[in-house]
Amino acid sequence: MRYAVVIEKADGNYSAYVPDLPGCVSTGATLEEIKEMIQEAIEFHIEGMLKEGLPIPKPTSVAHEVEVLR
Repeated sequence: MRYAVVIEKADGNYSAYVPDLPGCVSTGATLEEIKEMIQEAIEFHIEGMLKEGLPIPKPTSVAHEVEVLR
């Protein structure tokens, strides 16, 4: 499965969350680190849901970048 991930730049670090997996969040010092950390967070989140017998949400969110010329 492929989940959309939102990465936001904060003061001094990055944060990320997964819209289709409420509560699945992570932070990292660099863009490279946050990509690794959210991957691990997704895997851990799904593992926990499976252990609890919860259904795993299917990916439904999509991301689209829009270029603005101003």
